[in-house]
Amino acid sequence: MTKPIFIYLVLFFCLACAKKQTDTTEEPTQKEYSSTGGPTFGIVIHGGAGTILKKNMTDSLEAAYKEVLTKAIKTGHEILANGGSSLDAVRKTINVMEDSPLFNSGKGAVFTHEGKNELDASIMDGATLNAGAIAGVTTVKNPIDLAYEVMVNSEHVMLSGKGAEDFATRQGLEIVDPSYFYTKKRYRSLQRILEQEKTELDPDGGTAFVDPYIKDQKFGTVGCVALDKNGNLAAGTSTGGMTNKRWNRIGDSPIIGSGTYANNATCGVSSTGWGEYFIRGQVAHDISAQMEYAGKTLAQATHNVIQEKLTKMGGTGGVVSMDHDGNVSMEFNTEGMYRAHMDAQGKLTLGIYKENE
Repeated sequence: MTKPIFIYLVLFFCLACAKKQTDTTEEPTQKEYSSTGGPTFGIVIHGGAGTILKKNMTDSLEAAYKEVLTKAIKTGHEILANGGSSLDAVRKTINVMEDSPLFNSGKGAVFTHEGKNELDASIMDGATLNAGAIAGVTTVKNPIDLAYEVMVNSEHVMLSGKGAEDFATRQGLEIVDPSYFYTKKRYRSLQRILEQEKTELDPDGGTAFVDPYIKDQKFGTVGCVALDKNGNLAAGTSTGGMTNKRWNRIGDSPIIGSGTYANNATCGVSSTGWGEYFIRGQVAHDISAQMEYAGKTLAQATHNVIQEKLTKMGGTGGVVSMDHDGNVSMEFNTEGMYRAHMDAQGKLTLGIYKENE
């Protein structure tokens, strides 16, 4: 081989290697991008579902709900826009709704048959499938924060009652007197149901248990799903349960797979509704499973689970959900659901009633 040919081959090989290295380093590290050129992210929330009709809503009350929904979702969106985690966005967003007397969580929690407030919450990390939940606490100001502490600072998934409250104290969470959760509106709701019980008899001649899910179809649970710039999903749910509940009843909100679920491979889900049916149907996980195993889109999965499977069972309520690409579904089979969504561009969508109202 002559010297000029050898030099030419060496140069060709070096140039080819350099081009290959350049091509590799220029590939984006994020799979999905917003129209502004940055990584996609987003957040979606609910404040409960049920018989929510515009004809029964005053202008001032509607404005109050929209104000808190807007404040809550903007809190989480700001965290995401600044590169914060989906877990932080979910917690801080739910904190805003827990601190409002408008929603059945935290400050606005409903009363049990005995006149107490028993709070439930859960949170899940879609990146690790780690989760935390608490049930039946009466002194923790922000239950979603306690669920988070269970997830990151214990080897457990769910704690309940006095043990959960002791753990909250050890973790330095804000503890309040149970009277903090008293609101006149929620207490009056309990008294109305108790009066109905006095006038209705069961087959054995005693007073009947009046189910508020039948008498007053409103579910004030709050929840949030967020997708951060790193592509991580998180979901959380917080509630006071059902008015007039007895025997330390626990609904779907603190149960992973029923009220809350998150998996980076599929989606994040937060539920609200008649909890017993959401538990039986494992609603939140079913949506994820249909995406993973049946190849359905988020919209197809949520429609099937809420409008077909849940409805056929006799359950009512809804979900907010988001997939790993930032697509959102706010599906419900009731007359309304308090809900909001903000995308990577900061576009805010608010809703209370059915779309055709």
